[in-house]
Amino acid sequence: RLEDLYAPYKPKRRTKAQLAHEAGLTPLLDSLLTHRNQQPEFCAKQYLNEEKGVSSVEQALDGARHIFMERAAENANLVGQLREYTWQQGWFESRVITARQQEGAKFKDYFEHNEKLKTIPSHRALALFRGRSEGFLRLKLRVAGQDDVTEAGTLGYCYRLISQAFNISEQQLPADNWLAESVQWAWRFKLALQIENELSQRVRELAEDEAIRVFGENLRDLLLAAPAGSRKTIGLDPGLRTGVKVAVVDTTGKLTTHATIYPHVPKKQWDASIATLAAMIKKHQVDLVSIGNGTASRETDKLIKDLKLQHPELTISPIIVSEAGASVYSASEFAAQEFPNLDVSIRGAVSIARRLQDPLAELVKIEPKSIGVGQYQHDVSQSQLARKLDDVVEDCVNAVGV
Repeated sequence: RLEDLYAPYKPKRRTKAQLAHEAGLTPLLDSLLTHRNQQPEFCAKQYLNEEKGVSSVEQALDGARHIFMERAAENANLVGQLREYTWQQGWFESRVITARQQEGAKFKDYFEHNEKLKTIPSHRALALFRGRSEGFLRLKLRVAGQDDVTEAGTLGYCYRLISQAFNISEQQLPADNWLAESVQWAWRFKLALQIENELSQRVRELAEDEAIRVFGENLRDLLLAAPAGSRKTIGLDPGLRTGVKVAVVDTTGKLTTHATIYPHVPKKQWDASIATLAAMIKKHQVDLVSIGNGTASRETDKLIKDLKLQHPELTISPIIVSEAGASVYSASEFAAQEFPNLDVSIRGAVSIARRLQDPLAELVKIEPKSIGVGQYQHDVSQSQLARKLDDVVEDCVNAVGV
């Protein structure tokens, strides 16, 4: 509301309306608005002025129309009503840019998509904006009755609001046609574009706020996951071709031993892998098996179930944990200081084991954005996201106790 009231006083570059005003065409518009029984062309002849660049009737009427459009765009009450109506009734129309149909296949759900502006979920709004910014989608804000004439033959609601604001009505008077056309121009070439920009920005801000909120909630859930406590744990970082990295940590999270096994394709050393794990579990009296939830996670879970069948004397509990950000930790300076002589992939297995023992203590070592528990994180305000995630980490650490 404050922005609308301030609009007439806002410094702006020179517009066609300002040039027309300087050329002395404001009285022409006022005259046509007040005395509608005049012929616009006849009236305009009185305002021709070669020196000020108004050499024809068309130029004079065009200048008066631009002044009218700017007046409509700076009428705070009118703009507020139009914006609210568009917010309540408008929808986004998304269409594919034909030449890029093949490349933009990941956006195919939005190639022909209409969605109510007010109720669009944040993830779909962000998807539409991303599709547009990557050049695959064309987005347009539509509102009922925004085109020239509705089915009933009457002007649409947006035009009616503008007409009412200037007391313009169809009375079969000579100036009526010119004024009705000016109303349509004011909506289509000025107000509709202005409101589309404002409401698109509002939708984006709401979607970003929601995405950041969800990211924060997901991070909180992950950080405050129930810790397994001080129990000897074996961490498995699953992989197929590169093998499964194994790390055993003691009750304080200190690395005891590590190995790499190849139970899956292509090497398929299933039995040898079970034997290696059984020996490590017995030797170090391991209670828990922490399995990362990445590639080959299910197959590795199956391996542990098979291990329990073959070695019923082992009282181990396998648990799958999120390995989000483990690779970031492995390559971090923090991990390099802690394990200077350890392979990066084994550091990941150590992190996976510790995440089961105490998720919070392990995850605070990682930049929150790298944990990747949100969507469209690169499309939202990075400063707001960072602030939110830092707040969540701080709250969680303080809730548990530093």
